[in-house]
Amino acid sequence: MNVFYWTVAGTASGLIIVGLWGVLTRKNILRIGLAFTIADTGVNLLLVWSGYLPGRTTPILNGDVPAAEAVSAVVDPLPQALVLTSIVIGVAVAALFVVVAVLASRRLGTADIRRMKELKW
Repeated sequence: MNVFYWTVAGTASGLIIVGLWGVLTRKNILRIGLAFTIADTGVNLLLVWSGYLPGRTTPILNGDVPAAEAVSAVVDPLPQALVLTSIVIGVAVAALFVVVAVLASRRLGTADIRRMKELKW
């Protein structure tokens, strides 16, 4: 169980690093959007990992866990709620990123960010 616990943390950190590397090294605007999505997935996994406490059960009070012992017997549901919210926001941001990228590449004829200098403010 301890190996699995730290494997999830390593996977989350790896996804964040790969996502940041993709954002910093790629020139295609759609690949940059994909890299942002990969980094976002790593952050979500890290949030879920931080809220997990070994030996505790799910935060559902259905009679299996007495209400008086719930604080010490269940995991904290707040990171799970934050991750659900983050997933919805991440999908919306990714969709907006793709729309802007497609419109910019149609207007300029390329998806290379080095050639999109006229789109600056």
